[in-house]
Amino acid sequence: MKPDCSNIFSDIPSQLPEELFECILKRDNIHIERIVSRGHVTSEGYWYDQDFDEWVILLQGQAVIVYEQDQMRIALKAGDYLLIPANVKHRVEWTMPEVDTVWLAIHLH
Repeated sequence: MKPDCSNIFSDIPSQLPEELFECILKRDNIHIERIVSRGHVTSEGYWYDQDFDEWVILLQGQAVIVYEQDQMRIALKAGDYLLIPANVKHRVEWTMPEVDTVWLAIHLH
């Protein structure tokens, strides 16, 4: 059996009209995905409200996440990680416009 080996920074399209979400691994209680943002933000007025915990690490770039309840802004740079508990409404308010912001997100179901 050949190992499934890839690189988190490879195969990023040169044109990215929408944020890129790619499943890396999905099992019964875990979903790991790569997200690539290039100036993308959450749609105005929309808040993510997930029924599962999400752990994210910013591998490259910069971003700002905002929590709805207290409007807390969390500035992230490469290497920063964050646990977003289930049902905590949040949104991505900013990502770098001309640099790929590469996230690794782990959804714990």
